[in-house]
Amino acid sequence: MYPIIDVVIPAYNEERSIGLVLAEIPRKWVREVVVCDNASTDRTAEVAEAAGATVVYEARPGYGSACLRALAYLAKKPEGEKPDIVVFMDGDHSDYPEQLPELVRPIIEEGVELVIGSRALGHLERGAMEPQQIFGNWLATTLIRLFYGCKFTDLGPFRAIRYDKLLELDMCDPDYGWTVEMQVKAAKEGLICTEVPVNYRRRIGVSKVSGTIRGTFMAGYKILWTIFKEMF
Repeated sequence: MYPIIDVVIPAYNEERSIGLVLAEIPRKWVREVVVCDNASTDRTAEVAEAAGATVVYEARPGYGSACLRALAYLAKKPEGEKPDIVVFMDGDHSDYPEQLPELVRPIIEEGVELVIGSRALGHLERGAMEPQQIFGNWLATTLIRLFYGCKFTDLGPFRAIRYDKLLELDMCDPDYGWTVEMQVKAAKEGLICTEVPVNYRRRIGVSKVSGTIRGTFMAGYKILWTIFKEMF
């Protein structure tokens, strides 16, 4: 029997890209794609619905807030209809959705519980990540290895996790710390983690994080804060 795989995509003003992302998801692998419209001011929700996604809404801004809202939707499904695996990806077309089978394969075939799609191990298109992002990923993953003993090379958004293990992590970060919170908590809880190489390209539109000085600073601060606070 194939596992039930649902995809979660947080989206803020991704009208130009969300249709492309949804078209490239290998749908025979996926039961449902849940797009959380995070208070967009454009036609993100309309385009996503037209492409076959389930759209939920979250007025509170923040990457983590959108992910939490999508998970709240999945949690309302009856017992027996909840997913086995949840895949997270971005809505800006920077990830390669067609690599989803590679991402979930370690969970299906090897008993892994969390898989991070590593841009550091895959092909990174020139200009797809800013230098501060590359340095920040290196610093964060180095600290996770030193403090928690779990080796990662990236905090990439394209990731897969067993749904039951995701619930055990009790995720709560509403914004920039979502991805690192998941990895730090997974390390603390002793989840079986691995990485697979994924490719990464220039996003459509401007990054909500690295595209502004404030966004870059706040993301860096929140990531480091999350790593240190989980130690206590």
